[in-house]
Amino acid sequence: MSIALSEQEILRRESLQQLRALGIDPYPAEAFVVNAWAQDITDNFDANPENYKEVVIAGRIMTRRIMGSASFAELQDSTGRVQVYLKRDDICPDEDKTLYNTVFKKLLDIGDYVGIKGYVFRTQTGEISVHVQELTILSKSLKPLPVVKRDEEGNVHDGFTDPELRYRQRYVDLTVNPGFKQIFINRSKVISAMRGYFDAQGWMEVETPILQPIHGGAAARPFATHHNTLDMPLYLRIANELYLKRLIVAGFDGVYEIGKMFRNEGMDRTHNPEYTAMEIYVAYKDYIWMMAMVEECLETIARAVHGVPVVQVGQNEINFAGPYEKLSMYESIQKYTGMDVSAMDEEGLRKVCADLAIEVDASMGKGKLIDEIFSAKVEHNLIQPTYITDYPIEMTPLAKKHRSKEGLVERFELFVNGKEIANAYSELNDPIDQRERFEEQLILAGRGDEEAMAMDDDFLRALEYGMPPTSGLGVGIDRLVMLMTNQSTIQEVLFFPQMRPEKKVKAPSIEDFTNIGVPAEWVPVLNKMGFNSVEELKAGNPNKVFNDLGGMRKKLKLDITMPSKESVMAWFE
Repeated sequence: MSIALSEQEILRRESLQQLRALGIDPYPAEAFVVNAWAQDITDNFDANPENYKEVVIAGRIMTRRIMGSASFAELQDSTGRVQVYLKRDDICPDEDKTLYNTVFKKLLDIGDYVGIKGYVFRTQTGEISVHVQELTILSKSLKPLPVVKRDEEGNVHDGFTDPELRYRQRYVDLTVNPGFKQIFINRSKVISAMRGYFDAQGWMEVETPILQPIHGGAAARPFATHHNTLDMPLYLRIANELYLKRLIVAGFDGVYEIGKMFRNEGMDRTHNPEYTAMEIYVAYKDYIWMMAMVEECLETIARAVHGVPVVQVGQNEINFAGPYEKLSMYESIQKYTGMDVSAMDEEGLRKVCADLAIEVDASMGKGKLIDEIFSAKVEHNLIQPTYITDYPIEMTPLAKKHRSKEGLVERFELFVNGKEIANAYSELNDPIDQRERFEEQLILAGRGDEEAMAMDDDFLRALEYGMPPTSGLGVGIDRLVMLMTNQSTIQEVLFFPQMRPEKKVKAPSIEDFTNIGVPAEWVPVLNKMGFNSVEELKAGNPNKVFNDLGGMRKKLKLDITMPSKESVMAWFE
């Protein structure tokens, strides 16, 4: 399929060829070594002006003001923007002024990467600037960046704000909206602080398979694939839990992994089919110990990102300093619905769901029904960090039975701002009990539950060799980053969220236009005017199109016959 080019894209390609004709490589191979950055210059020049007499910086041209033999521009690098001042005779000290008169003024565009050598000074208006002595083209931009206007107060107008475009073209988003970079800088801080906390305790970071022969470790629908050489089905992991527990069996006291998980489920503001999770398992611990560890870890992360444990999330101030409130699953349902469901069987739970207008289906067992009630009536109320503890055994096939409460398991989930961000157990290490739980999951799968766990005989074999008492924890990194960066959608904290297939723009066809009476020689002109289809042309104003054709004929110095107004009007019939 041919590529439909806008007028600006055509002009930039023409500039590219002109640069090459001048002997300038628009994409040079050699390294350009910088020694200064925009923010460093603007922050520190006044305190140490002697350090900025010879600077080398590189970045994109973001604005230009050409004023005869001198010009100003703004250069944007990874740290921010700085003004640069170009004087024709400084960058062209000899008689040949092509670099300034032709290259800079005519062939460079907003978005081009350049390298600059010069010195820092203050202009007469007091703005810190780099006086350019050498200019090097580093990369020619063939597509124009969106024009984002800023007034004198820094307020943005006509910004690149469409979420569809921002998420799909993150490279453009972060160029013209550099403020969003801080989200991803803080994301890195969250992961780094968590990793540093675990490493300081002596726990080891490990890697486990992403392609797994059996999907397990969580209740979720997997992505399935096929390995040709082995001629067997494989699944993208929905969790790494069962492999990490195997390493506890192997004798490691503490192991953790930060990595991608994949769940073939719905997408919304807090779900992406590919997401990042951390899971950690520590031997000789239980879920009570894990609660204290989580509080200390999350406070450490909040301080690493914000300097304090209190984080602003929407209208709420979330305090990550412990201790956190604790409610059992049954207590939380009773608190927010007034109903005690602790002794109900499946039939009774279905009646509660009906009374509360909660949709359920025949595949749902007792555990799923309780989960639906909790999700619909409790979750959104849990704003400050809250542990929901002691889940019904039917909800958690991999957790140890409660030491003192019949029918429950030793599990907690941590909810913050109405969403679950962590899940932990006293891990089930009784291989006989574990096999029975898996068998119960197989019954649910037979009823149509696509999220039911599969039987994992190798994991059961590992447990039969003996696993010490262990506590495990999983944390959704993306949701944690949403909290730490005050974002309401998961797409904002992922560089490249999953998107629907992009709708391709049909390349313009000369035949489509000639079929409605447009002379073939005028079709490229209409394309340059932005009409890439007959539909777009017919949506235009006939009189304006006629007048603009005349203007383009003059501008492009075209030696072709101007169509009559009557013939142009006929194109729109």
